[in-house]
Amino acid sequence: MDKNITIIHPRPSSIVASLYTLRDLNVDVAILHGPPGCSFKHARLLEEDGIHVVTTALDETGFVFGGHDALVNVLHKVNEMFKPKLIGVVGTCVSMIIGEEMHEPVMEADLDVPVIEVEVHAGYRNNTKGVIIALESALEVGVIDKTEFERQRALLEEATNVELRHGAASREYLAPSRGDLKYKVAQRIIELLKEGKRGLVIMNAKKETGYMFADITVAINEVAEQLGKANNIVNMANIDEKLGLPRVRHHAECIANDLKERGIVIHENIGGLDEYPIAGNTVDQLIKDKYSNFDFAVISGVPHAIPMDHISNMELIAVTNGPRQVLPLKEMGHEHVIVEIDLHPKTLGVNHIVESEFGATLREVAKESL
Repeated sequence: MDKNITIIHPRPSSIVASLYTLRDLNVDVAILHGPPGCSFKHARLLEEDGIHVVTTALDETGFVFGGHDALVNVLHKVNEMFKPKLIGVVGTCVSMIIGEEMHEPVMEADLDVPVIEVEVHAGYRNNTKGVIIALESALEVGVIDKTEFERQRALLEEATNVELRHGAASREYLAPSRGDLKYKVAQRIIELLKEGKRGLVIMNAKKETGYMFADITVAINEVAEQLGKANNIVNMANIDEKLGLPRVRHHAECIANDLKERGIVIHENIGGLDEYPIAGNTVDQLIKDKYSNFDFAVISGVPHAIPMDHISNMELIAVTNGPRQVLPLKEMGHEHVIVEIDLHPKTLGVNHIVESEFGATLREVAKESL
């Protein structure tokens, strides 16, 4: 693993990462201090998730003379328009280059509302830096405590390591891929169930993506039930409702409730929805102790965070939402890899499980097989 490689395919932005962190902290309004087009797509998506995202809309004049007054004005404006209980201000490449100090305009605005100041830009090697900066500021204003901050920082460090080992940061260039055909993988799962093989269904999802990855767990259990093989399936999922930032805990609660309503038993709860970088260690130990003789495993979410030590003898099926993750997963030993394209936008602004393409495919193929 070369930590010094130059990655030339596009990588996630620290600015966007800080915006999503503010969302998880239940910020009501996030102000991007920069040009109007900065992070446009994700800013727009976050509005679907219940957070107001606005911008100081700096232009060429602001690039030269600074955006101090613009930020003060926008702070007053959002306070009047939205009556927020918590505000976030996020820097951009422009604010960094022109040397803007966001703390001064925040102090000048003098709002009776806590403001999380995130002095960030998109030039960091790892986007997790944006998360850490946001959390440091949240700690300073008392939104989170020291214990939660240290927990989050440890998770982020391991998330970075996971990507360096087997993720999109593991090599200079990774071509995007759609992976294997979903209907063929669905046929294979049905074959395994009909043959009486025992399978692990492991959801190791990142935050709100769990709303769709959970559907894969549901679909496999539904098909297993129809085939009279429900007892051959063991479900694991990282849906601990007591762990994570406020929004993350809410997601876990919603997913857990939906699974319960659908009669899906989670035999092993492997952590919180933000613990995907470390939940693999829990899974590894569980398999070693209890499930080493199982025949296959379907792993959704962040499959490359699951160590191969005790699953390499199984037939592995990975479900990811990262097109650049296909090759690394194949090289790890996952025989089948499928991609849920555009998963993330479909899981914003929801509080119930969303049907996945693979789940829908599996259900339809099963109808033809029964």
